[in-house]
Amino acid sequence: MVAVYGPARLGAEIRGGGGMAAAKRRDNRPLLHRLWFGAVLAGVLIAVLAEPRAEPAPGDDAVVLAADATLGDAVRAGDRSTVRRLLALQFTYADENGRVYERKEFLSALKSLAAVPAADAKATVYGSVAMVTGHRKSAADNDTFFLDVWAKQKGAWRALTIQDVLLAGESQPAAAPERPGAPATEAQSHECKNPCQSIPYRVRSPAEQDVVNAFQAIEKASIAHDAEEWGRHVAGEFVLYRSGHTPTARSERIAAIQRQQQNHGAVTVGEVESMRLAVYGDGAAMIANHAAPDPARLPYRATRVWVKRNGQWQMVISVQTDVNTAQQH
Repeated sequence: MVAVYGPARLGAEIRGGGGMAAAKRRDNRPLLHRLWFGAVLAGVLIAVLAEPRAEPAPGDDAVVLAADATLGDAVRAGDRSTVRRLLALQFTYADENGRVYERKEFLSALKSLAAVPAADAKATVYGSVAMVTGHRKSAADNDTFFLDVWAKQKGAWRALTIQDVLLAGESQPAAAPERPGAPATEAQSHECKNPCQSIPYRVRSPAEQDVVNAFQAIEKASIAHDAEEWGRHVAGEFVLYRSGHTPTARSERIAAIQRQQQNHGAVTVGEVESMRLAVYGDGAAMIANHAAPDPARLPYRATRVWVKRNGQWQMVISVQTDVNTAQQH
């Protein structure tokens, strides 16, 4: 509303230096400011609430799951063109016996490596790295757990690696249960040059160094029986899948480390013979071949997926497949 004053009143205000009007204006400023701010805030809220909310676009997990299914179908059909398009140049496949097929070899033997489609496939996306997990019949007709790792490269999802593992069950007897180790000296418990101090891998970026540091911290914590430190670098959803064993969740692994501490048992970790590491945004994939220091255990291939949360890299899965040369063809 605009106030209109007559000449007499206007003249009085002018003669009085506009004191009365100026005082009123000063008195009204806080109120006007509050009313103005309230009107602006109300307008913003109305605009936000009135704006139609679009349905969220299909998530990357659905896209990755579809790509994984397409890849499986193409492998079974021997469709090299489609398979080639979906594979990263660095792609590798490890079967349940630990035999590794490079991309070229995999493309040359598609139908002989084809697995039965999984009924329980699940995709999880971590930044620009995704994993598809589940159970399926391998080409050798074994019941396997599988980990398919995908990476978003130049805007398209590409398969980085596929790995199968025979867990405890009908296909393979369960490994012997964990037993308390013999008392170990301080030197025995903490002796770990590879991978705790160094690994045969040359990092290519600060992000890769951070992932390697987190990996080494996990291995050091295992050797030192430090469950709390181990848990800092492992995500809550972490599960370990290892040949001949049942899956081990994060809480179970922490409990095992605590038991080892109480029993003063010696702990060994596999030495890294070779490693490939790929970091894409807040996700990373680590693929390594390990030599087991324990003569009772076979060498193994391990694929690990990592995620960066709150500035810290954490491992979300580890799949370890024993390299059984006697079963390889």
